[in-house]
Amino acid sequence: QGCNCPHHNPVLHSWNPGHDLKKVVVVRSGEHYRLDSSATLYSVIIQAGGKIVCSKNITLRTRHILIEDGGALHIGAPKCRYRSLATITLVGRSDETAVTEVPGMGRKFLGVNAGGTLELHGSERLSWTFLTRTIPASGLTSDHSFQKNFSRGINLRVVDQDTAEVLSNERFDTHDSYNDSMRLSELLKSLPVGRIVALATGDSAVKNLLLLAFLTALSHLCFRQAWALVSVIGGGNASCTEEVRDHENHDTGGKALARREFITVDGVGFTVTAYSEWKNGYPTTGFQVDAVDKVVLNLMDDVSSWKPGDRIVVASTDYSMHQAEEFTLLPCPHCNSKQVRIQGKPQFTHVGEILDGVDMRAEVALLSRNILIHGEMENSCYGKNWCQYFSYDTFGGHIKILGNFSSVHLSEVELKHMGQQREKGRYPVNFHRCGDVDQRGGYSDPTYLNSLSIHHSFSRCVGIHATNGLLVRDTVGYDTLGHCFFLEDGIEQRNVFFHNLGLLTRPGTILPTDRNDSMCTEITDRVHKGYVPSPANECKAVSTFWIAHPNNHLISNSAAGSQDAGIWYVFHNSSTGDSHGLIPETKAELTPLGIFFNNRVHSNFKAGLFIDRKVKSTNATAADPREYLCLDNSARFRPHENSDPSRPRVAALIDTLISFKNNDLGVWIRGGDIIIRNSGFADNGVGLSFASDGSYPKDEGSSQEVSQSLFVGESRNRGTNGGQNKYWGIGGVDGKMRTLPRNKTFPIRGFQINDGPVRILDSTFRAFSPTTERFTMAVGFSLKNIWQLTPRNHLSSLAFHDPLLIIQVTLRAFFGRPGEWFEQNDLDGDKNSIFHDLDGSISNYKDTYVARADNFLIRHPQCVEFPHWNGVVCSGKYSQVYIQTQGASNLSLSISRDEYPDKPMVLRGIRSQTAPSQQYQPVLMMGKSYTVHWNGPAPRETVLSLINFDQGDWALLGFCYPNETVFQITSDIYNKQSNSFDGIEDYGPVSSISDLEKRHLLWLYARAWHRRDGHSYCSTAGCERVKIIATMHANQKTQTCNCTANAYPKYKKPASNIVPMPKPNTEPCRACGATQVRTVQAPYERTESFVYLCLSGTGFELFDLKRSGFLIVTVDACSGKVTKNSLFTMLDTKMEQYFKTGIIKR
Repeated sequence: QGCNCPHHNPVLHSWNPGHDLKKVVVVRSGEHYRLDSSATLYSVIIQAGGKIVCSKNITLRTRHILIEDGGALHIGAPKCRYRSLATITLVGRSDETAVTEVPGMGRKFLGVNAGGTLELHGSERLSWTFLTRTIPASGLTSDHSFQKNFSRGINLRVVDQDTAEVLSNERFDTHDSYNDSMRLSELLKSLPVGRIVALATGDSAVKNLLLLAFLTALSHLCFRQAWALVSVIGGGNASCTEEVRDHENHDTGGKALARREFITVDGVGFTVTAYSEWKNGYPTTGFQVDAVDKVVLNLMDDVSSWKPGDRIVVASTDYSMHQAEEFTLLPCPHCNSKQVRIQGKPQFTHVGEILDGVDMRAEVALLSRNILIHGEMENSCYGKNWCQYFSYDTFGGHIKILGNFSSVHLSEVELKHMGQQREKGRYPVNFHRCGDVDQRGGYSDPTYLNSLSIHHSFSRCVGIHATNGLLVRDTVGYDTLGHCFFLEDGIEQRNVFFHNLGLLTRPGTILPTDRNDSMCTEITDRVHKGYVPSPANECKAVSTFWIAHPNNHLISNSAAGSQDAGIWYVFHNSSTGDSHGLIPETKAELTPLGIFFNNRVHSNFKAGLFIDRKVKSTNATAADPREYLCLDNSARFRPHENSDPSRPRVAALIDTLISFKNNDLGVWIRGGDIIIRNSGFADNGVGLSFASDGSYPKDEGSSQEVSQSLFVGESRNRGTNGGQNKYWGIGGVDGKMRTLPRNKTFPIRGFQINDGPVRILDSTFRAFSPTTERFTMAVGFSLKNIWQLTPRNHLSSLAFHDPLLIIQVTLRAFFGRPGEWFEQNDLDGDKNSIFHDLDGSISNYKDTYVARADNFLIRHPQCVEFPHWNGVVCSGKYSQVYIQTQGASNLSLSISRDEYPDKPMVLRGIRSQTAPSQQYQPVLMMGKSYTVHWNGPAPRETVLSLINFDQGDWALLGFCYPNETVFQITSDIYNKQSNSFDGIEDYGPVSSISDLEKRHLLWLYARAWHRRDGHSYCSTAGCERVKIIATMHANQKTQTCNCTANAYPKYKKPASNIVPMPKPNTEPCRACGATQVRTVQAPYERTESFVYLCLSGTGFELFDLKRSGFLIVTVDACSGKVTKNSLFTMLDTKMEQYFKTGIIKR
């Protein structure tokens, strides 16, 4: 091993520089030092050819360390781990004017310039793991506390010695009742050996007390004496502890208290306490069963590398990230390799189980390492360090690595009190404009961060700035300000985040997206003068993983608590920040998503996973006063091959995602082709919501799908009241108290239908049951929705119960009702809510459409009412028309089907009521006729677009206009991609015909002449449209155009259905639902090289690459099973022969 150990290098000289904070040390060429003792220095500069190596326990205090071109700092090596304790303390205050900043680095840093080498490798420790058994609040599953006045007689508690559960809770009035004395005697005799008993008197207990041979102390008990005992049945006198206090002048001068300590079979220490006393004339009796400092955690992995004195953190498994708790480890000689004992008791419950099929086990992370780099901090905030937001010092240390470094690898290092909140780019670890840092950049040993513990940070965790190909694995980021794992300029690609954990991510000040409400509105030095930012639209996006380009890989990570989002994919139109102008057009919105596999998101306030929005890439101006890099709402993720919209679409795959206890959204994704599969959602405000666009989807033909997934409304993880959880109320499934998202009345939804087209199939819903206060539904819709909802939203093969636990879903779908959260429930999207039940697995009627009950544009007499859904199930064929108007503001449209003229639908449009143009998007039954009216003057220009019409579909629409209107009517085909028009046909000026004169209706027969493919909204030729330009007399331009009275009963028709209503399904769908009973995170193997192969519908395979070469995996194309895998060291004739003969034909 010696040849691999840097401190064994024979050219090293022992170095003991001493303690002088004014001393500047420059290590020059040929000076190779082994630091053998602790030192205090002003600064250390390692120049070309210089080297410092640490060997034994040392502490180095300094203002900064700068590694220049050709310089090197080594503490350990990958094959010779550092075993001692090394501490680098970075000192200094932000207001020290006498201290000169180092250009490009600042102050209080460890910096690596071009050509520098930084190698830090501590002892290998397991970075983080999961609980395998729930730790309840207080440490015991069944902790018990009781106190009461005037509880006369002897009060008894029987406690299970193995679990600390209170088995019996009784009072025996041995003062007044002989029978109670007999009952007490018989009960104690019946208890098995080993049971714990606790007894205490209340008031008086002696008048009819029987003499119990095994409780001899009772023979001496006097009137109104206070007495308490804790003992073990069959344990003899040695197992007893008791105390008696005399009653005098209505007081006993303190408690008679008995207490003994025990240990559960799980190794958790607990005490049983009984007490009795008289005070101020009142008798009091009480009992307590409570954990002591011997709570044992049961963990998934071998944690024998964790030692007494180490610090750990246990993540929240509730809505509030603030339920994460730190503990110090205690010696535990009886623990096995997967157990540790903690000092203190947990305040909150931390789940260690798979509940209702969703893996909710809490992450447990080791914070301690034997290499520590930390900032030396002041006791409180000072100077210009945003003290109005932070009471503590936020000017920590930082590590900064510049491009063209020689070698940087960090493993098993603890970074504490790092990052500087007042300075951009001063992060615990910051790769600053380093370019490619893997083989593509010429690094034969690619750059990595491995098993770092970054905690109590003042600005981010890991900053990756204009850097590609970095591996970040097994790294913990805990309790930080601002985005934790952070991609900065929107051009960072091919970085791999593997098995990292981030938790307790708090707001910061540096970017608008870091800020909370108050920071957003108060930090205005970069907005246009006088402008006040909108927190909801421009800020409030702080995230544990801030991914600024989709071409990065996230595998087996946990985002376990952020003020806003767990994982946020945000888009940049061009390179920003220091990289501004480097790449004028990033095409990030068009770039395919990297690998997203086996990630977890929970305990986040806004969203678990969020894929939407971009950042503003221009400075503030009078025209757009918002701050540079604030959130912007105009991004549309639409991945295509080679980021080219003319090439085929590439679906973004989200595989094996677990999302639970996110206060608002489990997942929100706006985009083109998106596929989610093998995922689990539980206890979220809204489990999953897709979005495309409120009108035309940006990526024509794209769709979004979720399959083989599990949705749980209210799981058995009931949470803990407190820890900044705001809402505590009654659950709908079991009627027990639990923590709640948003508030007690918020409508919980498993799958939220929004825009479209979306599909959900082969999925299971469990435990969605409303209460008197709250609607809880499996399938719901976006609230207060103005946007379109396509009837091409397909749902199929869904199951609504748990085959093992029979937890039924009592509200499968819900269309809202006027009231809290829904408000009037009367916006355009609310009224047109609809979905297609392909197989009847929701409604029990195959190939039907489920819509809102009061929508008579889609109804017929055979429709089936579902009153508790506020819904109706109808057969038929349905599409949309988009009616775009110009030249009239504050205009509402009223559309009636001729079969239900007294049931019109009134639409306000998707734009502001004061806008001169408007768009209305009703869903219509095909093959029917409708009339369209206005609440004001008819619009000068109207364009009617056929949306989701199949070839041959038609609808007849009559538009209301005043007498003597002159029309110019044109049809065309609009190609959205090229923004061009084809097939233009001008029907010429048409004067009002006689029927129009009488009824004021211009009738249009709207029929689709071209084929529509797949999920396209328009035909293969483009969007078929009709354009009406109406010329009206001046006096008619103020006339309200509502022709209802003229149209009916003339055009009224008897109601009928075109597609017969099917009979209800008679057999349960045995193939419906997800094939997996539960959704768990894939197992993690700590290995240097690995490959995950994701197999649709069959799970995943992990291949450990212990040798370099070419891995060939053979997969059965029908079953999806891996049939064979082989590794070849080179491209040679053996590999060629394998392809010819080694793969057996099916």
